Amino acid sequence: MNDRIRRLREKSLATKPFISAERAELLTDFYAGGGGRGKSAPVARALAFSHLLENKTVYIGEDELIVGEKGPSPKATPTFPEICIHTPEDLEVLDTRPKVSFQVDDTTKALYRDKIIPFWQGNSLRERIFETVDHEWRDAYEAGVYTEFMEQRAPGHTVLDGKIYGKGMADFKRDIQEAVADLDYENDPAAPRKEEELKAMSIAAEALITFAGRHAEKAEALAEDETDTKRKKELLTIAAVCRRVPENAPRTLQEALQYYWFVHLGVTTELNTWDSFNPGRLDQHLLPFYRQGLDSGELTEEQARELLQAFWIKFNNQPAPPKVGVTAQESATYTDFCLINLGGVREDGSDAVNEMTYILLDVIEEIRILQPSSMVQVSKKNPDRLLKRAARIIRTGFGQPSIFNTDAIIQELLRQGKSLADARNGGASGCVETGAFGKESYILTGYFNLPKVLEITLHNGIDPRSGKKIGIATGDPRSFRTFEQLYEAFDMQLKHFIDIKIQANRTIERLWAEVLPAPFLSILVDDCIVRGWDYNDGGARYNSSYIQGVGTGTITDCFSALKHHVYDRRDVDMDELLTALKNNFEGYAELRRKLLDDTPKYGNDDDRADDHTRRVFESFFSKVDGRPNTKGGHFRINLLPTTCHVYFGSVIGALPDGRPAGKPLSEGISPVQGADRHGPTAVLKSAAKID
Repeated sequence: MNDRIRRLREKSLATKPFISAERAELLTDFYAGGGGRGKSAPVARALAFSHLLENKTVYIGEDELIVGEKGPSPKATPTFPEICIHTPEDLEVLDTRPKVSFQVDDTTKALYRDKIIPFWQGNSLRERIFETVDHEWRDAYEAGVYTEFMEQRAPGHTVLDGKIYGKGMADFKRDIQEAVADLDYENDPAAPRKEEELKAMSIAAEALITFAGRHAEKAEALAEDETDTKRKKELLTIAAVCRRVPENAPRTLQEALQYYWFVHLGVTTELNTWDSFNPGRLDQHLLPFYRQGLDSGELTEEQARELLQAFWIKFNNQPAPPKVGVTAQESATYTDFCLINLGGVREDGSDAVNEMTYILLDVIEEIRILQPSSMVQVSKKNPDRLLKRAARIIRTGFGQPSIFNTDAIIQELLRQGKSLADARNGGASGCVETGAFGKESYILTGYFNLPKVLEITLHNGIDPRSGKKIGIATGDPRSFRTFEQLYEAFDMQLKHFIDIKIQANRTIERLWAEVLPAPFLSILVDDCIVRGWDYNDGGARYNSSYIQGVGTGTITDCFSALKHHVYDRRDVDMDELLTALKNNFEGYAELRRKLLDDTPKYGNDDDRADDHTRRVFESFFSKVDGRPNTKGGHFRINLLPTTCHVYFGSVIGALPDGRPAGKPLSEGISPVQGADRHGPTAVLKSAAKID
């Protein structure tokens, strides 16, 4: 990297994340001043968005080539009081906690205490959610059976496709006008509502143009005072770029990167869309601009690399929205999980790897920062060179890029009903979530604690931590004569809690659609404009709601121990086991040793254990997959924890696999920590048995 990039990188790494009250104060001023009064929900939200972009601080730092921040400076972290109002106690926790802290100065604390909190207290969506859900949902939530993403974070996990590289916001506004003209007021009773949504989208599009214009003015003002000739020229170029995009389609690599960045800031300023909004298949989108620049002589490879590195650093300046309570425990990270996809196949199924793919891999290796995350889609159509190049970066210990099987992604998207073209243009986002880029709203609704369901089953519907009956009566496990009886009881309990969660999520989806629509994000996702329908209300072509299962390895080993010792060998009595669990194995050291060391374990390519993995997966999958949400789509499952396996472990007592009370559960689809004893190949073979 050159000196400029080194300075930008060092500044990004050295700057501490801090809470900025700017967005919250501007939003409070807008609503307190009656800005949304008498307006429909989408129009009010669009006007609020416009107010934010017209009044927030415009920041252009030294050395920057790509400009714009969510807050007044890099690492500024805005809050979203309309979703979740942070209390003075929350701010104190954010400021002082040892991990994933955010600096909160006294002025900011006072502003929240005296102005922001008094206005929003009792009016946030989080409070509405907890007032609306029933006691069954609350009891299970408080017991740690599941979490709920959308009580602090907006529906997210949407990835952009290539549409912005061929259309400016002015073009989108024309599309919106055409959609308004096509409304059928005689036969469509929803036409007035659609018109309001489309009006809101048009306001939001204009707001982004205004925001870019403010950056152009700032760059011109800085250029006027700049004494360094080279920097003056750069600032004037930045101004010209900001005059061009996002109003119009980009023509150059710098315009393409800057256009995306304004869009990124727009989406993440409108709502705190829970993680992963990103440009998607960046090598495909940028290749034409790179080639055109080289062919015209206006761009060199060195200049392209510098622009891309500067762009990369911008992501690292945007910490994830601050989280508190259970939500902080389930996802304790600054990372916003922006997962840039490289490689894969084209829409026609041919190899998509190109020279931009390798340039971006070079950027990943050289910049080596936390954000953005990156992944390589590997297909049998791709050259071996791609995987080898990615592996050389991974072997340095960086942890990026992750590797995904393109063919498996396409197969899953087709199974879900996506078109072949949309499946091939899709990929993964966030951690491992697959979707159709630019065309799908895929929402993560929260984590689901599979081992906790077993614990409740072993206590006949009672949570042993609280003594409260939160499940259904499935029988005293001491009375079960066969393993099948035990598993049936678990299966019934699992369905009970999944039913509760899905029913509540349908209610929560309606609240988001009615109270906090997202007109700007709706512009970017097909088919919101042509349908005249909001992203949060089912306007996207595809609408998926995910529940994330946690503790795969732990629950596998629990069932393996129960079957192996209680029902097959009969060398452990159920009553003795339950007593040992109640006492956290104190006085039962030999029994715990047997459970730990003399039981088939997941991760060792042992079907005696892995069969339980398959069975639990099928139980979870069959009770969730394909069930309708309220947006015309379906519920799906993932198996991932972020950091929720730590929180979920803290709410569970000792388990039949020998795990003591309070310890973390297994991560993702990995084995229990230390249970895999036959090397990584055996682990992969165990995991591959999940269909």
